[in-house]
Amino acid sequence: MSEATRAFLDMLAAERGAAANTLAAYRRDLEGAEEALGDLAQAPRAAIAKLAHEWAALAPSTVARKASALRQFFGFAIDEGWRSDDPSGALPNPRTRRPLPKVLGHEAVEALLARAELEAESGKPAALRQLALLEMLYGSGLRATELVSLPLSAIPRDAPLITVMGKGGQARMVPVSERAKESLSQWIAVRPKDPPSRYLFPSRNGKHFTRVRLFQLLKELAVRAGLDPAGVSPHVLRHAFATHLLEGGADLRVLQTLLGHADIATTQIYTHVDAARLVELVNSRHPLASRKTTD
Repeated sequence: MSEATRAFLDMLAAERGAAANTLAAYRRDLEGAEEALGDLAQAPRAAIAKLAHEWAALAPSTVARKASALRQFFGFAIDEGWRSDDPSGALPNPRTRRPLPKVLGHEAVEALLARAELEAESGKPAALRQLALLEMLYGSGLRATELVSLPLSAIPRDAPLITVMGKGGQARMVPVSERAKESLSQWIAVRPKDPPSRYLFPSRNGKHFTRVRLFQLLKELAVRAGLDPAGVSPHVLRHAFATHLLEGGADLRVLQTLLGHADIATTQIYTHVDAARLVELVNSRHPLASRKTTD
């Protein structure tokens, strides 16, 4: 990796507070571009234009992500005086259509919760942890990383809110439902203390429960609940939290705050999900839906 690329990644971490996963994605995209172009701070515009051919077999969303990483790097290189030109215009600019998020219906969520509650009646720590994780995903709309990395100190005894550290190191206050507080209390009572860990959901090595294991846990729970595991994940439950709140009349700005979105445009995708549900509702339930048309 070139010194310029390394400096750019350091800037993302220090000035923008980019998360580890974000930095890893930027690193992969920039290293791939360096393999094709060499030092990005010195790469000629003509060579950069050839990336469109290199990326021809990739999905438009992947091309858009890679191009975005390079545009940000070139902007940084200009600011640092490493380049006098901006070659970003030579990068491909595919049109991408953001897909609507997968959302679990109310019945599917109820089935997951019912199964998790049934298993928690055993009092086994793993089952109580599973219920607490599920309640926090659906009840508070946390991202997987935000949830598994919660410190034990983040859970107050009486306050209905917890402080969550989101993307870019941005802190936000998230409400905790009565159901979630009860499940958290049950989990904390049996939470292992050896080895010592500062995390609410510790792993066996003293670190925190991993995102991968959380993903696997939900898939396994979905199977036991009689659901298709392909449609269940931590992010799907976050989408369900947002969509069901919007269905209940939540304000879009409030939803943006709860989800920790920097741009309300990201939150607005849920209005499309809700609109699709309303169209389906009208087509299936309106009195005219079953009325035959005349010639």
